[in-house]
Amino acid sequence: MTFRSFSVARRKSLWRALVSGAALSLLGPAAWAAASTTPAPSSANGAQAAPKVLRYAFRVAETGFDPAKVQDLYSRIITQHIFEGLYTYDHLARPAKLKPLTAASLPEVSADYKTWTIRIQPGIYFAEHPVFKGKKRELTAEDYVYSFKRFADPQTNSPTWDGLEENHLLGLNEYRAEIQKSKKPFNYDKPIEGLRALDRYTLQIKLGKPRPRFAQVLADGSLLGAVAREVIELHPEQSTDHPVGTGPFQLASWRRSSLIVLERNPGYRERVYDAEPNADDAEGQAYLTRFKGRRIPMVDRVEIAIIEENQPRWLSFLDGQFDLLERTPEDFINQAMPGGKLAPNLAKRGIQSYRVVTSDVLFTVFNMEDPVVGGYSPERIALRRAMSLATHSEREIQLVRRGQAISAQSIMLPHTTGYDPQFKSESGDYDPARAKALLDLYGYLDRDGDGWREQPDGSPLVLESLTTPEQFQRQIDQIWQKSMAAIGVKVQFKTGKWPENLKQMRAGKFQIWSLASSAASPDGQDALGFFYSERIGGQNYARIKLKALDDLYDQANALPDGPERLALFTELKRLGAAYAPYRPRGHRIITDLTQPHLIGYRRPQFWLSFWEYVDIDTRPPANP
Repeated sequence: MTFRSFSVARRKSLWRALVSGAALSLLGPAAWAAASTTPAPSSANGAQAAPKVLRYAFRVAETGFDPAKVQDLYSRIITQHIFEGLYTYDHLARPAKLKPLTAASLPEVSADYKTWTIRIQPGIYFAEHPVFKGKKRELTAEDYVYSFKRFADPQTNSPTWDGLEENHLLGLNEYRAEIQKSKKPFNYDKPIEGLRALDRYTLQIKLGKPRPRFAQVLADGSLLGAVAREVIELHPEQSTDHPVGTGPFQLASWRRSSLIVLERNPGYRERVYDAEPNADDAEGQAYLTRFKGRRIPMVDRVEIAIIEENQPRWLSFLDGQFDLLERTPEDFINQAMPGGKLAPNLAKRGIQSYRVVTSDVLFTVFNMEDPVVGGYSPERIALRRAMSLATHSEREIQLVRRGQAISAQSIMLPHTTGYDPQFKSESGDYDPARAKALLDLYGYLDRDGDGWREQPDGSPLVLESLTTPEQFQRQIDQIWQKSMAAIGVKVQFKTGKWPENLKQMRAGKFQIWSLASSAASPDGQDALGFFYSERIGGQNYARIKLKALDDLYDQANALPDGPERLALFTELKRLGAAYAPYRPRGHRIITDLTQPHLIGYRRPQFWLSFWEYVDIDTRPPANP
């Protein structure tokens, strides 16, 4: 029986059962379970006030909660709220503005952008855990040294090691290579020149190459948040199950791929709502007026269900089970926002809508190491370019996504450096006639008359794409499969859950997959990582290895912002279109909906934290 077939009463009953059932899976011993329970706040007259609970759903299952071991967006939303990086972004400022989080101030940077010195605020503590033996465990510079080193440890097998690796922390890459060669355990006590705690609260990072925007790397707490060494060493094989950080929330219970429950960290330091919205930002100014000086987080508990199918997620929000519909499903957008405006029946209920072109890209990736679709020979390039030309992304946008995306001409993300809405390339073209001509020219012919082309050597051409099982994705797959069939290319699908497909892609055990990527910072350098050979196994999903692309990436990474750097971005986009390891398909338009009692919501632009900035009005609604 599916969730969609339940009555309203039955769905509400199921939600209560999920939450209560999840309480049985509290992590750690009973003492820890008792210590982690957040008491309901008291009202002014001393009575217990109703706890403020934020409820919503993820459309994709999580993979775990160890910052060094996660890569997917939904797991990182959780880690972002449990762990803390040195920096964050102003929640209301547009364009994005960096601000200290656990750091005492912005970093001290040498003139050559190679030495970064960061002072850490004293008096920040990790959430309670039995390994601390009842003592308060203070955050220190050594915690960041240890946390960063974990990415380099081959035993950690971090999917995002490439993000630190390409910054060339002096001695760290070399030590990792030494460990990989010797097969010895990683010695976390070994001094690394480029990663040092100068004293208890001072961290110094030395880079081998200039990195003018390195502070943006340090602002991603979902990955570079500090972990406590004692906790990791207590659970070396289950670190994804035992997240303990300094952040505003802590994990209370977890039923994999079903329900994630977090509670306000009772020991969280005193931190207040503060922001700098633009003077003409009426919404931002209203939020600042309402919340300035309020202690955060303002909610006591966050409950996240995993509902992969669009219809039950939509119906659950309409039924009032969820406070937030994060990403209104495209197949229901015309009901929610007819003509681009909130539906009158929803507006009458006090529901609010928030619509943005998000900093992401939908794309199809080809494995450049695959013997059929990969490689750099003219015929393999021609095959990928032909498939790109035959991809009818506009049909996908209009029919399946209901117009909730804009065309993509490159892998670059809106609102980031290097994205140019006027840029045009073959990557965004739909031209099946040209696709057929390319295939004919390079020997992909239908020799036996069955309607399907063979490879130039006469062997069968049958391609396989990873996919996921939900109905929405099946509609996208059908359009793409028909587009490929129209040029005589046979494509089959291998269905699996998203986390399993991600593992296959990371390992290079795939041919084709269609997915999306989101920006984590205002700079476009990370998107260029799609083409950088040192990020194979990480951001370089296509596993492309080309010196010309590597050189462009390195040059852009070292230059300060300006016309010279933007010209490198353009050149790299053109080379990317020529070799076609990716077919960009669109940039999504996202509409979030909130119930009237959820106050202060604003979709983060690049960062992932927002729970601490919202409030729940627990007062009963006024009578009509």
